[in-house]
Amino acid sequence: MRSATIQRDTNETKIQIAISLDGGHIEVEKSILKKDTDKEEENHASQATSSQRIEIHTGIGFLDHMLHALAKHSGWSLIVECIGDLHIDDHHTAEDVGISLGLAFHKALGQVKGVKRFGAGFAPLDEALSRAVVDLSNRPYAVVELGLKREKIGDLSCEMIPHVIESFAQGAAITLHVDCLRGFNDHHRAESAFKALAVAIKEAISSNGTDDIPSTKGVLF
Repeated sequence: MRSATIQRDTNETKIQIAISLDGGHIEVEKSILKKDTDKEEENHASQATSSQRIEIHTGIGFLDHMLHALAKHSGWSLIVECIGDLHIDDHHTAEDVGISLGLAFHKALGQVKGVKRFGAGFAPLDEALSRAVVDLSNRPYAVVELGLKREKIGDLSCEMIPHVIESFAQGAAITLHVDCLRGFNDHHRAESAFKALAVAIKEAISSNGTDDIPSTKGVLF
């Protein structure tokens, strides 16, 4: 089972992530979130099925929504908990969650061996259409062109949306290209981009039917 649990603590954020790239049951030993017994728990980015468990709590609703879509369509089970300095702004939380999710992905994937390595995906959302291409190269690089025009979607700055994807690529040590090809609604453009990325990642990490390292060099690092 390709799974991992990580914790990453800085002066700006405290993050805990559990991930299984193949779905199934996951859990954290102890939640870092403070439970408010006087407030009904928000569960807009939580989903449990027979094949996946997804619980995202970053403190930024739209970021939760995007990571929920990424996990769902990648086939992952994913728990993300973050306590960040949102009294300052959304930057540290969004960036550090992206980095930490990438680190968890990298740890869960392990050696790039017996997988397709490359993946491509398209995802529409109404009038919006996005394309993503992924290489499990162990060389972090990201080109993200979403063409967002609004200042914010919910409580997430639009400038942070591509940066989350870039931060994920950095932590995961993968190369990715994500483009929104068309669309006029920024919510649709962003969400179609995360869904396209999910489709591409799901293909890249799928089995190629061998136990070989998918590289002419014989190594990927």
